[in-house]
Amino acid sequence: MKAIVQHQYGPADLLRLADVDRPTAGPGQVLVKVRAAGVDPGVWHLMTGLPYAVRLGFGLRRPRNRVPGLDLAGLVTAVGPGVTGFAAGDAVYGTGAGSFAEYALAPADRLAPKPANLTYAEAAAVPVSGQTALTAVRDAARVRPSQRVLVIGAGGGVGSYAVQLARAAGAHVTGVCGPGKLDLVRSLGAAEVVDYTRTDLPDQRYDVVVDTAGNRPLSRLRRVLTPKGTLVLVGGEASDGKWLQGFDRQLRALALSPVVGPRLVPLVAKESTANLAALTEFIEAGLVRPVVDRTFSLAEVPEAIRHIEGGHATGKVVVAI
Repeated sequence: MKAIVQHQYGPADLLRLADVDRPTAGPGQVLVKVRAAGVDPGVWHLMTGLPYAVRLGFGLRRPRNRVPGLDLAGLVTAVGPGVTGFAAGDAVYGTGAGSFAEYALAPADRLAPKPANLTYAEAAAVPVSGQTALTAVRDAARVRPSQRVLVIGAGGGVGSYAVQLARAAGAHVTGVCGPGKLDLVRSLGAAEVVDYTRTDLPDQRYDVVVDTAGNRPLSRLRRVLTPKGTLVLVGGEASDGKWLQGFDRQLRALALSPVVGPRLVPLVAKESTANLAALTEFIEAGLVRPVVDRTFSLAEVPEAIRHIEGGHATGKVVVAI
């Protein structure tokens, strides 16, 4: 099969399109014929091995999985021993290993039937970012009706879902984004939008702040929270440190949270069939929709990753296979 491969950590220039053996489904696994794959900052971190902490789980000197890619949508080709929920021909979406390829393996407990009203490209834009936003809004922040919610990075992959999920929960949502994304964020359900090139953060207080972009100091973020509010930190970008690369802010939040008024929550996203099923309900009800910035071919994966490196993609980038 055709696949994008990498033999060492580094920039997108090291990725190559090559012929590799098709994987075989083992116990609890599903072999998926990939129709589309999502691209997000997590792919960049695993490709570069930065921050160095990620190498503890994915290979110290070189990537353990030579085919990158996490998000996928496609058709079940075969199932491994013990898998009972899927059969050949099923249209599915979820997360797996090596989705930048014609075929990829995925754990059965991280797949779900593809939403009926989405194309494969749209479905591939959901799993990682959608589940991250769901975990942030529903589980970490526990957003309730009439709460005031601020989403920073509202026009990005996770942020665009966070805006919609908070709105679906009945919250009053304010989105912070760049000037080119203001209309999009309004269309996703934000009652107010803020152009961060003109105003860093609004001079208001919020019950919940979901920060998906940059590395604003915790002290600055705490000033826009109500005394009993919740700050959810999604990732950590825009830092030069190679060991933690912005994730040090999450560690500081973990240490500070017990001694300050607001809750400071470093997010640990959860990927599961149950979470995908919850997202499917929102999507098929018309309450959540994926935002696809651009679609690339399999051979153009290096270009797709370079496109998201600056952190300014609108919604998600997708690879059509």
